[in-house]
Amino acid sequence: MKRRDFLKAGAVAAPATMLAAPAIAQGKIEWKMPTSFPAKAPGVGTNATTFAARVNAMSDGQLTLKVFSGGELVPPFGVEDAVEQGTAEIGHSTPYYAASKNSALHFFSAVPFGMTAVETTAWLQYGGGQQLWDEIYAERGLKPFYSGSSGVQAAGWFKNPVNSLEDLAGLNMRIAGLGGEAMRKIGVNAVLLPPPEIFPSFQSGAIDAAEWVGPLLDQAFGLQKVAKYCYVPAFHEPSAALEIVVNKDAFDSLPAHLQAVIENAAAAASVETTAQFDYYNALSLKSLQEDGVTFGAFPDDVIAALKTAVAEVMAENAEANPRFAEVQKSYNTFLDLAKDYATLVKEATFTQRV
Repeated sequence: MKRRDFLKAGAVAAPATMLAAPAIAQGKIEWKMPTSFPAKAPGVGTNATTFAARVNAMSDGQLTLKVFSGGELVPPFGVEDAVEQGTAEIGHSTPYYAASKNSALHFFSAVPFGMTAVETTAWLQYGGGQQLWDEIYAERGLKPFYSGSSGVQAAGWFKNPVNSLEDLAGLNMRIAGLGGEAMRKIGVNAVLLPPPEIFPSFQSGAIDAAEWVGPLLDQAFGLQKVAKYCYVPAFHEPSAALEIVVNKDAFDSLPAHLQAVIENAAAAASVETTAQFDYYNALSLKSLQEDGVTFGAFPDDVIAALKTAVAEVMAENAEANPRFAEVQKSYNTFLDLAKDYATLVKEATFTQRV
């Protein structure tokens, strides 16, 4: 897989056109499915394409999805808008790309110092998370499905070592989500760029540092060609969820068996993608280390400052948005349980393996 192939696929945004009705031919239903990511990108791109392939196979061709790479049909950050407006019946993205609509959407992607991928899945399925997600999306005529996670991400790539809090001051950094808001509080100029713009902006010097995902995708995008210092783990994204989002009217118009196809194809894609990231992140980490990349953790003063900043960001968002506060309460109720369990069992297991 060549980096230029999937970056090029998401480079040009075409004007969106409204669909009067789903395309139906001889009993077959054809839907448009834009994604926020380059469709050929490992992990995030294949999450969309394998989902679409499963839908086609499981429905025996009765429902087919045409995947449009990020920027090809609609802008990468405009997927949910397109599905809401009917430009496309179904889309693939990550919820916090639409957080300007409702800041509570961050909880369905990632929040700083929050849940791992497995914990997030547990909260969604058994802790009331999916019900809250459904309610919030229904307000915009949408129906969401969890479709996997990148797992623990990287905190970012830097051209120079980060030895103290002062080393971050004034840097222009690509960083997503609530982590970007926290970074601003400690003196970083945080900017959110769509995936195809990360490498060229980093290479040109328009940004001084960049976070994207983790070893697999960061290597595929070529970030190691620009910087040799990568900090892990990501304080802001201990996991980051992907979504399949469907226009609710379009979904409700489907027969029950095709609704089940979408739901089960998303569930299958979630398992495959999370496993893919875990497997290939391990391989890519080794490859990047052999290529001279230094992996390290942020210094204690940086983590302390970020924890203070994150607490402020979360409090500000909860005060500004009752929905954020509502979801936060549910999220933290399970997070507290999950942390106790992880400390007693999981962390001890990892320590014993070393």
